[in-house]
Amino acid sequence: MDISKTIAEMKKNPAFAENVGMVLVHNGVVRAWSRKTREGVTSLEVTPDLAKVEAIRQEFLKKPGIFDIVIEAKSGNFQPGDDLLFIIVAGDIRENVKPVLGELLDRIKAEAIGKKEVMLA
Repeated sequence: MDISKTIAEMKKNPAFAENVGMVLVHNGVVRAWSRKTREGVTSLEVTPDLAKVEAIRQEFLKKPGIFDIVIEAKSGNFQPGDDLLFIIVAGDIRENVKPVLGELLDRIKAEAIGKKEVMLA
C-alpha cells in the first residue's frame, strides 16, 4: 500500500475536511526475531482471514468520530523487514481515533491473522 496515495484518496471525499482532524497509520513489518523466544526468524508465513478483517473493520467504523478505515492485510511468505499489515484510521479528534487504532489492531492480530515463524537453523 502506498500510504500517502491512500490518504490522498480519502481526502477526495468532500466530507473528509468537515469530519477529519486526525489520521493514524499502522505499518506492521516482519521482525528478524521471535516475539516469544527472541530466536532469529528467517521468514514468516501469514494467512489473514480477509472476511473477518472486513467484519472487524465494519464494527469499528461505527465507533464515535470515525470517518473511514482502510486495512490491507497481506498473505504469503515474507522476510524480515517486509510490510505485512497496513491500517489507516481517519476520524474527528484524537480521543476517538487513538483508541480505535489500538483496539482495531489488537482485534485483527488476535482474531483474523494466522502466522507461522520459520526459525534460523
